[in-house]
Amino acid sequence: MKSRPAPLIPPRLRAILVRVPLLVPTVRLVRRVLGQERNLMLALVAAALAIGVLAAAVSAEWFSPSLLILVTLIGGLHLRLRSLVVLLGAVSVSLVYMAALLGGHVGPGLLATFVFTAALAALMARTRGKIGVQGLRGDAMLLELRDRLRSQSDLPALPKDWGGRVVLKQAGGSSFGGDFVVSMREGDRLELAVVDVSGKGVDAGTRALLLSGTFGGLLGSVEEFLPACNSFLHRQREGEGFVTAVHLSLNLSTGEYVITSAGHPPVVKFDAGTGTWRTSTAKGVVLGVVPDLHCEPDSGVLRKGDALMLFTDGLIEQPGRDIDSGLDRLLGEAERVLPSGYREGARQLVTAMSSGHNDDCALVLIWRP
Repeated sequence: MKSRPAPLIPPRLRAILVRVPLLVPTVRLVRRVLGQERNLMLALVAAALAIGVLAAAVSAEWFSPSLLILVTLIGGLHLRLRSLVVLLGAVSVSLVYMAALLGGHVGPGLLATFVFTAALAALMARTRGKIGVQGLRGDAMLLELRDRLRSQSDLPALPKDWGGRVVLKQAGGSSFGGDFVVSMREGDRLELAVVDVSGKGVDAGTRALLLSGTFGGLLGSVEEFLPACNSFLHRQREGEGFVTAVHLSLNLSTGEYVITSAGHPPVVKFDAGTGTWRTSTAKGVVLGVVPDLHCEPDSGVLRKGDALMLFTDGLIEQPGRDIDSGLDRLLGEAERVLPSGYREGARQLVTAMSSGHNDDCALVLIWRP
């Protein structure tokens, strides 16, 4: 029996060569980024030294020592910490040179400003180094996350015989907050959830960004939405605060709906037949507290002229007052502003209820004209 010839390329070398095409683009990208940073660092170092020489040799008015502040800030925005240290060394050399030749043009006030600017630039470079981005890309990422969170809160297109409105108001005028809405529509089935993460403003915004993606993925993918969310939160580490949520499943063809709640303020329904608001009886424990969540749902039918209002506790909570009095005030304001139109009245209702206190608020109105 003939023996098989040995392979021309050893297996280990072959495995390395297979990975080479995948590594080449990565290496090129790293070299490109590092090359751009090195060129920028050399350009800023040259500019810092040139400012010192020209200020002493030509004119301190045209080439003011304060220009070095601008050079330092540019380095703080775009350079890594190691490259920034090299630039700060060049700036220090230039300052010493100008102080020796110009004297009065480099006073204690200007030196203190340089020290503060250098510390600020180092802090920015160090923070960006932890994140792993350079320049203003970190801000661009936050803006994109904010836009994604807002777009996810938008309701899907509804049939012409239905109306919906979402109003979000974050504490302190921030772009991020702990209240968010996720929704989806598949055929005649509309599902949405209003979620309230403990805390307010930016402090709760990071958890809201994480949970909005998770809850948005679960919505419509599982039969029991809130128990699935509870299982996810229960697996997380403790001490991150609580989360309340309310889930609405609505049949756009028949108007039948099912509401489930997990420690959330009650949904209220406007009955066009009686002209009154009725609170939902859906109940449940706050998410993430117990391993198995048991919810008591509430169901009904939305007919012509009826409406459902879902909201977070930031709309009815006020210092020194209980939630029941806040709920009564909300229903009173709803009777006053909503008859003029749900679409415009939703914003007016949030503005009226949130005046006088600073908290995240979310309101969702679904109605059947």
